[in-house]
Amino acid sequence: MSGNGVCAGAVNAVKEVWEKRIQILTEDLKREKEFKQKLVRIWEERVTLTRLKEKVTRENGRVILKIEQEEWKTLPSSLLKLNQLQEWQLHRTGLLKIPEFIGRFQNLIVLDLSRNTISEIPRGIGLLTRLQELTLSYNKIKTVPPELSNCASLEKLELAVNRDICELPPELGRLTKLTHLDLSMNSFTAIPAAVLSMPALEWLDLGSNQLEQLPDAIERMQSLHTLWLQRNEIACLPESISSLKNLGTLVLCNNKLQDIPACMGEMPSLRFVNFRDNPLRLEVTLPAPESTEEEEKQELFGLQFMRTYIQESRRQADAAADCATTPPASTDPDG
Repeated sequence: MSGNGVCAGAVNAVKEVWEKRIQILTEDLKREKEFKQKLVRIWEERVTLTRLKEKVTRENGRVILKIEQEEWKTLPSSLLKLNQLQEWQLHRTGLLKIPEFIGRFQNLIVLDLSRNTISEIPRGIGLLTRLQELTLSYNKIKTVPPELSNCASLEKLELAVNRDICELPPELGRLTKLTHLDLSMNSFTAIPAAVLSMPALEWLDLGSNQLEQLPDAIERMQSLHTLWLQRNEIACLPESISSLKNLGTLVLCNNKLQDIPACMGEMPSLRFVNFRDNPLRLEVTLPAPESTEEEEKQELFGLQFMRTYIQESRRQADAAADCATTPPASTDPDG
């Protein structure tokens, strides 16, 4: 029995030694594998960084990262080594998301990521206090974070053709330097309150949305000189639109307008309008042009049409008022 016990003890001792050796070997192999993976990552990052550096150019004194029609679904953290970049232009790259570390590019002036597949804007975007232009058109964005209002230098914002954006956070009304805003081809049913509060806004495109009316508060947009509202569901215009003293271009084609307010004839800066494809209640014929040159310049549903329409509307209103005040002629049955 004692001999068997000694034999079993020796076997167990040998087993323990081998198990420890196997454990050490396994751990060594694991560390070696992790080290190799780390080397591969470092090598890949270096290769990626080299590729990115090849895309960096200088134009008009700006350092620009420019990538066009080349697949980059994600942007690597190695990009942070190029933090001197002042402009990104990444188009048709299949980019799925704006990197969370975007806020660390403090020198960015222009961020143009249009025509990708981006679905959201990270909150870190608000750290880009020097950013002047943000273009995210033709993506899949549905919401806009309130942190974007912290981009105090922003002058141009383009969110066109994202299809599903239907509102803006009210905080964006604090973008006091914003002059250009493109929200066309989305799902807005009303002009966002934030837009009405932007004091410097000069150019606004809300075409191809689902707007049904314009608010009376549109009169607050005193800096506005260009307003695109084509392809909506607008049925009438508020009288307050005539308060837009600087408005020079107004596009209202393909809506549901039935009338043109007479007050629009008193807008001093208006130079171009378009009322084409609206079910207006009056049919107006423009005066025949005196020359071929005038005929070529004549806009069928433009400024001259608007003025002629307003005149005809007033004429019909005056005629109706005269009929209402003129007593009917008496009839003498014996006459």
